[in-house]
Amino acid sequence: MDDVDEPMATHVQDEILMDILKRLPVKSLLRFKCLSKVSRALISEPYFEMQHLNHAKHDQNSQKFLISEVYPSSFIPSCCVLPCCYDGLVIIQVIDGTHDRRSILLLWNPSTRESILLPNPEFLEVGCRLGLGYASTKGDYKILKANINVRDHSSSSEILNMKYGLWRKIDKHPVASWNLLLDTSSLAMVHMTFHWIVAVGEYDVVTERKASLVSFSISNEVYGEIPLPEQVLCPTRIFRFGVSVFNEMLCVYSSSVYKSEAFKLWVMKDYSVKESWNLVFTIYDPLICDFNPKYWFADGKCLYWFRHVRSRETAFRMSDQSFVSWSKSGNFTESLLLKA
Repeated sequence: MDDVDEPMATHVQDEILMDILKRLPVKSLLRFKCLSKVSRALISEPYFEMQHLNHAKHDQNSQKFLISEVYPSSFIPSCCVLPCCYDGLVIIQVIDGTHDRRSILLLWNPSTRESILLPNPEFLEVGCRLGLGYASTKGDYKILKANINVRDHSSSSEILNMKYGLWRKIDKHPVASWNLLLDTSSLAMVHMTFHWIVAVGEYDVVTERKASLVSFSISNEVYGEIPLPEQVLCPTRIFRFGVSVFNEMLCVYSSSVYKSEAFKLWVMKDYSVKESWNLVFTIYDPLICDFNPKYWFADGKCLYWFRHVRSRETAFRMSDQSFVSWSKSGNFTESLLLKA
């Protein structure tokens, strides 16, 4: 009887210890891994890593800002933290200082400081945008690269399965369109699906644009379309669109050539339900020429990035109009994922 109870007691103790440890920051867990082989084995288990991540996603103290600067040089490589984060992982682009400006991609965990080298796609154009996400049905992280050809405005995409380490070209979106990639920082990931804005029809910078919100599921790799708010669908000469994520909900932001309309942000409370779009706030500021929401706080305030019309410099501001002086930033959730 004692032999039966002993393994059960050990299991209960491990469960209690795991419940305590999953509440700790990554920095503390990395120290605890050095205490003993038992603690190292427990903290290194994939099951515990996911338990810790799931707890961190709902813990305000585990939400961190990633502040970075890019120092381009003719002699040394420059490092750029790309604005696509998922499960505490970030993509970094390193560009060498030679005349051909070749680059490599790294998948980096800013909490553990571990990174792995990613295979380079066939083309890494200036106008491309990346998205990072996890397909739970496949048990695999995937990276989608959406491109726009600046010469003929045609679009194409490639996808990377982390398990196999290979980029594959995927079929074009069935609707004749061109990607508005320059107006958004990264592809938005909600419900195991990437999202980005396209303009339907022929490209014309002067005439009014008809927009569509494209979706691409990474579980079955199928394209779709999400209904946009009526105000975006209306031909009002909106010239900038973007997509982001707030609290696992899809967001769309836009700006108009008319200064009185400024920047608007919508949130879709029920995924893929057109009637659930809600206008969150509008910013009236003629000195802002670009806008991108970056982080939402528990009190409902939003931190957004913007570019100043006169100075062309970038900065951050809160939705209550208070300024934040960071020049480049992103947000991520602390995690133990990614083993070098």
